[in-house]
Amino acid sequence: MVEPKILLIIPAYNESEGITQVVQKVEQYRIKSKYMIDYIVINDGSTDNEEEILRKNEINHVELIQNLGIGGAVQTGYKYALEKGYDIAIQYDGDGQHDIESLPCLIEPLLSGVADFTVGSRFLEDSNSEFQSSTTRQVGIRILSALIFMTSKIRIKDVTSGYRAANKKVISQFVGRYPSQYPEPESYMHLFAKNIRVKEVGVRMFERETGTSSINLFKGISYMISVSLAILFSAIMGGKRS
Repeated sequence: MVEPKILLIIPAYNESEGITQVVQKVEQYRIKSKYMIDYIVINDGSTDNEEEILRKNEINHVELIQNLGIGGAVQTGYKYALEKGYDIAIQYDGDGQHDIESLPCLIEPLLSGVADFTVGSRFLEDSNSEFQSSTTRQVGIRILSALIFMTSKIRIKDVTSGYRAANKKVISQFVGRYPSQYPEPESYMHLFAKNIRVKEVGVRMFERETGTSSINLFKGISYMISVSLAILFSAIMGGKRS
């Protein structure tokens, strides 16, 4: 049996402080893993010295000449995966929050053919993640999860998780269309509209190792309103196309 080619897509914006540590953990895992794993860092128009560090350490990366946001950066990674013929693409944050040791849990449903797309979750019983975000954010996540369930009848608990894996079918779909503003929760509506099989699996996550989140209370409320409207719009448009 031919081993699947797996690509880690690592979007990074102003992550100069910790990107080398993230890549080092990936490299260490590659040595002991039974899987064929490559990675690509997407430098999303960083304004710090991230590009200098990536070049100095000979880290495989793509430099975007302007900031496209998380959606554009991740879609760039999916385009790279399609062009290079990867069988599985995994979204893997550049801030140190994702546990590389959870990778087998994420890809097993794809390898066994029971799912086309998986999402790593902190909120399932089989998750060993001690970090589950702040209480305020957990409330927001539950609201978005309920909204997605109301519009699709499919339950995803950790709807904002960026630790996700896609097979070739989904890679091709995301190359053609990937949400730019609210990619994690909104993309589920696009997948459901295409009858893509999505499975949530328990993984381990950590608090970000470097930097700070840019989302404060005001931005959090604004995000919740905007992403809720985006989900509803996607549901309406998906229903019209079906």
